[in-house]
Amino acid sequence: MNEDSLMHAPEFVIKPRSHTVWEKQCVRLHCTVSGWPDPRVIWYKNNVALDPLANPGKYKLESRYSVHSLEINRCDFDDTAQYRVSAMNSKGELSAFASVVVKRFKGEIDESLPAPRHGPVSEYGITFQTHIVEKFGVSFGREGETMSLGCTVIIYPALHRYQPEIQWYRDDVLLSPSKWTHMHWSGDRATLTLTHLNKEDEGLYTLRVTTKSGYETYSAYVFVRDADAEVEGAPGAPLDVRCLDANKDYIIVTWKQPAVDGGNSILGYFVDRCEVGTTHWIQCNDTPVKFARFPVTGLVEGRSYTFRVRAVNKSGMSRPSRVSEPVAAMDPADRARMRGTSAPWTGQIIVTEEEPAEGIVPGRPLELQVTEATKNYVVLSWKPPGEKGLEGVMYYVEKCVAGTDSWQRVNTEIPVKSPRFALFDLAEGKSYSFRVRCCNSAGVGEPSDPTEATTVGDKLDIPSAPGKVVPTRNTDTSVVVSWEASREAKELIGYYIEGSIVGSNVWEPCNNKPVKATRFICHGLVTGEQYVFRVRAVNAAGLSQFSQESEPVEVKAAIASPAPPYGITVLECVRDSMVLGWKQPTFIGGADITGYFVDYREVIDGVPGKWHEANIKSITERAYRVSDLKENRKYQFQVRAANMAGVGIPSLPSETFLCEEWTIAVPGPPHDLQIREVRNDSLTLLWKPPVYQGRDPVNGFYIDIKEADAPEESWRGVNTKAVEKTYMKIKNLKEGETYVFRVRAQNKAGVGKTSDVTEPVPALTKPGTKEIVVDVDDDGVISLNFECSDLTPDSKFVWSKNYEEMTDTSRLTVETKGSKSKAVFNAPGEEDIGIYSCLVTHTDGASSSYNLSEEELKRLLEISHDHKFPIIPLKSELAVELLEKGRVRFWLQAEKISANGKVEYVFNDNVLSQGEKYKMNFDKNTGVIEMIMESLTPADEGTFTFQMQDGKATNQSSLVLIGDVFKELQKESEFQRKEWFRKQGPHFIEYLSYEVTPECCVMLKCKVGNIKKETSALWYKDGREIKADEHLGFTEGVLKLEIAQISKKDAGVYEVVLKDDRGKDTSTLNLTDQGFKDLMNEVFSYIANSSTQLKITSTDEGIRIYTFVSYYNDLLQVTWQYKDSAIAFSDRIKSGVVGEQLWLQITEPTEKDMGKYAIEFHDGKGGLKRTVELSGQAFDDAFAEFQRLKAAAIAERNRARVAGGLPDVVTIQEGKALNLTCNISGDPVPEVTWLKNDREITSDDHCILKFESGKFASFTITAINTSDSGKYSILVKNKYGTESGDFTVSVFIPEEVGGKKK
Repeated sequence: MNEDSLMHAPEFVIKPRSHTVWEKQCVRLHCTVSGWPDPRVIWYKNNVALDPLANPGKYKLESRYSVHSLEINRCDFDDTAQYRVSAMNSKGELSAFASVVVKRFKGEIDESLPAPRHGPVSEYGITFQTHIVEKFGVSFGREGETMSLGCTVIIYPALHRYQPEIQWYRDDVLLSPSKWTHMHWSGDRATLTLTHLNKEDEGLYTLRVTTKSGYETYSAYVFVRDADAEVEGAPGAPLDVRCLDANKDYIIVTWKQPAVDGGNSILGYFVDRCEVGTTHWIQCNDTPVKFARFPVTGLVEGRSYTFRVRAVNKSGMSRPSRVSEPVAAMDPADRARMRGTSAPWTGQIIVTEEEPAEGIVPGRPLELQVTEATKNYVVLSWKPPGEKGLEGVMYYVEKCVAGTDSWQRVNTEIPVKSPRFALFDLAEGKSYSFRVRCCNSAGVGEPSDPTEATTVGDKLDIPSAPGKVVPTRNTDTSVVVSWEASREAKELIGYYIEGSIVGSNVWEPCNNKPVKATRFICHGLVTGEQYVFRVRAVNAAGLSQFSQESEPVEVKAAIASPAPPYGITVLECVRDSMVLGWKQPTFIGGADITGYFVDYREVIDGVPGKWHEANIKSITERAYRVSDLKENRKYQFQVRAANMAGVGIPSLPSETFLCEEWTIAVPGPPHDLQIREVRNDSLTLLWKPPVYQGRDPVNGFYIDIKEADAPEESWRGVNTKAVEKTYMKIKNLKEGETYVFRVRAQNKAGVGKTSDVTEPVPALTKPGTKEIVVDVDDDGVISLNFECSDLTPDSKFVWSKNYEEMTDTSRLTVETKGSKSKAVFNAPGEEDIGIYSCLVTHTDGASSSYNLSEEELKRLLEISHDHKFPIIPLKSELAVELLEKGRVRFWLQAEKISANGKVEYVFNDNVLSQGEKYKMNFDKNTGVIEMIMESLTPADEGTFTFQMQDGKATNQSSLVLIGDVFKELQKESEFQRKEWFRKQGPHFIEYLSYEVTPECCVMLKCKVGNIKKETSALWYKDGREIKADEHLGFTEGVLKLEIAQISKKDAGVYEVVLKDDRGKDTSTLNLTDQGFKDLMNEVFSYIANSSTQLKITSTDEGIRIYTFVSYYNDLLQVTWQYKDSAIAFSDRIKSGVVGEQLWLQITEPTEKDMGKYAIEFHDGKGGLKRTVELSGQAFDDAFAEFQRLKAAAIAERNRARVAGGLPDVVTIQEGKALNLTCNISGDPVPEVTWLKNDREITSDDHCILKFESGKFASFTITAINTSDSGKYSILVKNKYGTESGDFTVSVFIPEEVGGKKK
């Protein structure tokens, strides 16, 4: 039979049951487990493995015949927990759970009490499983705030309307709904709301969810800090105000002192009372009491009161405490009767009779004693006399000063009913004795025995200081503090713990409500800080002195032994040994793993043997060769990890491996795959080469990748060519995707086995990730710097080169301080080229790398050289400039220079110093360095140098002034010097110049300065003064002279002279020869720029090309061009100017005249050319228009015309002769027709019409009469046109004329 078929994972035949027990009882959990190979069983308490040796006598573990048990001896409340039993073998692991609840009994244990029910109860065939999730954590609040605590409760199976029992506890005391605590159950979430936090609410809160099958609990601590004091420096409020021993005469109020005294000791306390139903608070004591217990008197019998307490120190009063529960002022006997309590049922009825005693004086009170004595009051208590049947017994109290026999009755007016009494107003320090008498209607009895002499003062002593305080690490934010109890502490209330960061000298309370245990977990601490702690005890008399300070403890998680390694594989196998590899534990216990231990056992016929140690001394590598094995035998292995806390539990047994020599030719699997430098799009994969090389050495590796949730066939290669190194940066990852990797090695024979697959890793850059930064400091030191913000107290920076840890410090020195680490190159060179990486241990993979290539090293060395031998950078080199009055300024500006910078001024190797000739200035804020000389002399020709030094940095800049350069500078300096003197009187700011206006007028102008009212300005031309006219202006410091329509007569030398009593200045402008030519060229330029584009028009003679200018000057020179060549003018092609029009006339044009025409204006510079294309349609249109105009001109010239000679009106006397002649023209000769009143007439004897020589037409009437009056017209006509001439003939009779005159 195959032994593997017998193997199976562990199973719980009987699971452990939950128990509820009383304190000091024992409890036993047991279970039965099956499985092959035999499972290994481990018990856990709240997921922490139990170690019986660590608590001798507390735990007892047994394992017999597959039955495993855990016995817990003398249970206390700390044993309340969830216990887990884990069973594991090579086939798997299985766990079962059970809860133990330890209850406290507040009275004496009655052995007859029924035993609590154990284990889950199955009702109606249903077993409920309860899980508490989304739990509240350790919480911090402040007085006056509201806080809610909540957990989500999952109950399976989920039954509709099923209501579990939800209970909340504070410090093991069941809470009930009140105005301070509100409880809510939503069906899946339990919530406790503390409506108004007070320090009484501080404590361990426990949620208990009970179903018919059992219960689950969860607990966490709530801390309540004091509210801000109303007065700075005032103490915190007292807490836990209660009422004791209430009767009709007085009520004793107790409270607990606050942990915070405000920096000054508390002077005492004031007690306030308020009658229920009112809001008026009355202070009960006039002077503060130091004792935390006070009898309040002056109460009205039968009324109920609430109380509160305030603390006071020299700074002021605290806030009031939370008010007490209401209590009635009445005799305890009356209170008992009102409650209606009855005796418990005993099963029997007993009837008794007693005769009342009448008229009997009561006896002595018994057992009189002083129950409480303070410097403020004394409380007496006694028992009534032993006689029965007495009715209406009351008491008188008497006092006597010790040493005297003078007894005084204290309550003279009203005897008291209760067998207790409080006395006030006793003299502190005096001793008194007390006695009590009984009285009733029969009289006053004998006094009791007197008490011993009692000295007025605090009977209860303040506790002694607690003993040694020992803090131990717990979590990243908490520390467990334990201490020795106070040796002298009566009526101890508890302890206050304070903590302080080492060196701060500031103490903060860790708890604001006293704790009775001598062990406390201080939460809310700062991770990584060093703390010291101290403790003091408290009772009603006050707070003790502080204990001695503890030793400092660093706040960080307590270390534990590592979890088991996993993933055991065989890396190589020979005849008598096997090389194993495994993966690091997922939890290393908070401390570095110091080594591993390997065990092996032989498996024969499926039955494992005993474990044997493979190595006695721990190994640090995750690979180990197990020797002395037997060939062809089967073995199993287990590995344990160790750290400074100890050796962890072993891993699960590996698979069964056969020890036989590998003979395959290809390599074995690479191992120990690690992932570093995870970013959004890349990561670095590291591995170790296979232990088994194969037939030939390994010569390369292949890396495979796939998405974590992709199927096996999705594996794909990262590299197509094998890489020789044992690391590789994998790029082009998809952000947020989760990947897994594996590696294969190859040799000449081929590619070998794949390595184990890595754990899935998401391609995400974690928040706060930093990269390695290279830096070159001021001394030229090159360093690599890495910073990590997620350090833990145990974190270390590990630097590597080419992913191998560096141990040789000759090349690189590592300096680590806080969260920063620096790797400094000692003597950088080519041997330092490589990839440098830094890994921070005990973090979530914080790492980075930097590739120091040959080019990068060269760049860094250049920067290093510049830093070692620094040069003061210059914004500008040494330069020279001339200042006012011809002074010479040498200057430069440094980019950056400190206040310690120095400058030396050197001329021809001689150091210059400040004096009359040289003025030096160095502005260290701007870096400007200057030297000023009043003037230059021939002796100043040479080299000027500024030499600078600023610490190690130096620089210099020189300026050579020799030869022509020096002479020009000296000449300019002298000129500037003369200019300065010139400008002391009236002078020209701008010398005489000209400008051409858009109207082509020439404006001579100059700008003058430093003028006054008396300053005169004279214009001259060719030495002759120009008379001032309206064009001569002298406003706003500008002199102008306008020359309109300039011509050759305007050429000459113009001069302006300014003068007054301060001096004179002259400005001259030569407008002759070249000067006049330059002026005219500028005028011509204006004219040219004003010209329009060339246009084409037609005339009856030919085609005309023309342009218009805004102004024409006779001196303007233009050139007409045809096809870019100047035109030779003739009778047929002419040019001319008409007004502002410049034209070119082409008479009788032909097709040969087609082409590009241009006019070029000459202005002495580039000139201006306007062009037009006379061809194509433009030529055709112009030529047609020319033909039309030519024909029209011919027709106009040859048409019939009446040239003149005819009047408009002819007035003639009857009988006279009329002869009119006119000229006729036209070719051909026109036809002539005469009309009278628009009717044609012909020549006859009366009217003779003639047309002679084709030129002259005559109209003759020999003897005119009145009938000849009318409108006459001559009409001439030929083929070119018709024209008429009109005249009117008016014939009058002389007699009529004479009659009209009369």
